[in-house]
Amino acid sequence: MNLNEEISVLDLSAGTRKRVQSILGRLVKDVAESRQREVLKDAHIQRLTAELMRLKRLKFAQSREAFRAAGQLDLFDETLGMDQGEIEAHIEAVVPEATGEDTGKRKPVRRKTLPPELPREEYRHEPESCQCGQCGKGMVQIGEEVTELLDITPAKFFVQKHIYPQYACRDCEILEVAPVAPAIIDRGLATPGLLAWVMTAKYVDHLPLYRLEQIAARSGVELARSTMADWVGRVGVALQPLVERLREKLGERQVIHADETPVRQLDPGSGKTRRAYLWAYCSAEWDEGPPILVFDYQESRQGIHARNFLGKWNGYLMVDDYAGYKALFGPALTELGCMAHARRKFFDLHAEQPRPVTEQALTWFAKLYEGEREWQDLSVEERARKRQEWTVPLLEKFHHWLLQQRKTAAPGSGLSKALDYTLKRWEALARYATQGNLPMDNNRIENAIRPIAIGKKNWLFAGSALAGVRAASIQTLLGTARMNGLEPYQWLKETLEKLPTWPNSRLNELLPLVRSEKVTVTQPQAGVISP
Repeated sequence: MNLNEEISVLDLSAGTRKRVQSILGRLVKDVAESRQREVLKDAHIQRLTAELMRLKRLKFAQSREAFRAAGQLDLFDETLGMDQGEIEAHIEAVVPEATGEDTGKRKPVRRKTLPPELPREEYRHEPESCQCGQCGKGMVQIGEEVTELLDITPAKFFVQKHIYPQYACRDCEILEVAPVAPAIIDRGLATPGLLAWVMTAKYVDHLPLYRLEQIAARSGVELARSTMADWVGRVGVALQPLVERLREKLGERQVIHADETPVRQLDPGSGKTRRAYLWAYCSAEWDEGPPILVFDYQESRQGIHARNFLGKWNGYLMVDDYAGYKALFGPALTELGCMAHARRKFFDLHAEQPRPVTEQALTWFAKLYEGEREWQDLSVEERARKRQEWTVPLLEKFHHWLLQQRKTAAPGSGLSKALDYTLKRWEALARYATQGNLPMDNNRIENAIRPIAIGKKNWLFAGSALAGVRAASIQTLLGTARMNGLEPYQWLKETLEKLPTWPNSRLNELLPLVRSEKVTVTQPQAGVISP
């Protein structure tokens, strides 16, 4: 017997029975709707949870082969992070217990420890009362919970007011006043700190001067871009001796990476732009001494520019297969081939159409790189021994496999081109295994160039060849500072403070270099790169 039947047998008047049945109907309907909402809520939570797990797999999952080009933009990872944060916020809104609100306890948060060198401001949060709510006695501190939050003060302009009191001797008619401290820009408005801020914002953060002008205006400071442009030109001249010294230092190394990236240069009078090139050279990872990065701006990609830059230097040059480098190599200058470029040929084919032969080729490359990762922290001598014992036999097997695959590859196909590229350069590609200090690929210089490539989207083009040369010089110093783990702004600020009175004999002390503890490698005497 259902509820309606039970109600009908009760001794109730017809009107009362009808009202009870109406109330019962509404209750049944409410329960059904509540159950439906719970079902929809559970389904919504499941969809959000599934999407969150998918995003985490995309972001954190390891794959057997890194089938994603190393040069891809970080925008993909940023978007994943934003989507993940939004979905977690939706889940916490739907399920309050996910935040710990149901128990009154805070959900533990795992985050990286903030750098200890950052200044700390302490805020103590005492409870409203330290008296026990039950017995009334005073409570005793038994510990404390410490939470560190990261804060920032945006760029804040302030004025340095320098006062020079004047003293005179009435009898001798002698006037005494402290001399004005020498500065990078004589009688200029900007301090070294402001100059360093403009330079790092323009050449590290890739902000055009008109944006800096807008940032200053928000603080009520009129900082014309024409004024800042004048500062940049004068600072570039003042820093040029340091750039020349870095070029000399790079010429003392035994191994150099080289690459080039196109930039646009304004063609005066035509209103159009034409292609110029920023050539980049840097020291190798296991070479003796701290890392050095040097940029050289040229208006073409002709190999003569690399020849002029390197001069009489001799050693090992790591490059891609660009023909402009070919004339450089000989008995004194040895070519190193980039294994990453060879791998990329097979990677592109596999990305277009996966097939067993491209997968097997990528597996060979993966084995070679796996060994290098394991020996990353070994000494040069130990790495050389590992390469002789493990890498050389593996390279011989890989070479044999490439030759076999070339016999069956269709002429003119993408696979035959990838095989021909690797086989043609095999001697240069495999040369790294002969010693412990030679790099396997040219990723080091490509990573150094990547910020420049990103910055090109902001500054669009160089206004002149002189502007390009100046940009290359400043990027040389700031890029080297970053490779050495130095904060570019702080290094540049301190350098601009010291430079006006610094003796040329001690110029090396101002270079953005740190002392290296790496093992010294005995090699033939290198030549010197002429400034």
